[in-house]
Amino acid sequence: MGVHEIRVRIGDLSRQQAYLLVNRPDFPQPVAVLAQGKVWLVEEVEAWLATRQSTEGGDLRPP
Repeated sequence: MGVHEIRVRIGDLSRQQAYLLVNRPDFPQPVAVLAQGKVWLVEEVEAWLATRQSTEGGDLRPP
């Protein structure tokens, strides 16, 4: 899953907000860095999102 797929999964998230999100220290580490960008395991991102949505009230956009 790349940054674009993460943006689509979360919804109303700008490109800049998505890059801030994936660079948070608590965000899962990418499994690979390709010429097109970083990629993450879907399961790890989904687990992270589930945890964040319950603790942050569903708003995952960086401040």
